[in-house]
Amino acid sequence: MAFKQVEQISQFLQVAEHYGINTTDIFQAVDLWEGKNVACVQQTLMNLGRLAVAQDNGLFSGDPNWFPKKSRENPWYFSDNQLQEGKNVIGLQMGTIHGGSQAGMTGYAMPCQIL
Repeated sequence: MAFKQVEQISQFLQVAEHYGINTTDIFQAVDLWEGKNVACVQQTLMNLGRLAVAQDNGLFSGDPNWFPKKSRENPWYFSDNQLQEGKNVIGLQMGTIHGGSQAGMTGYAMPCQIL
């Protein structure tokens, strides 16, 4: 009986992979059978539902808001002029010196003098 159930889980996983789920997103049959990695099983089912909603082929009947929407590519195109203008901007990641001072700073593990 146990072998038959594990075999059916494996068949489900093969169908899920054929349907379009990435092999890295599919749980192992032992995960479900032994109940050890239930989060991975849930993630596979969520990915399967998200894919069913995204394909919109009529096989999914239910509330599509249960599953996060699959992201789509959103390319940005910039002209050469825009790219040149971007080279002239100094971003805040490079740092600023507005109000910056090291006054009162002590070195690491140096005691503060109390007077």
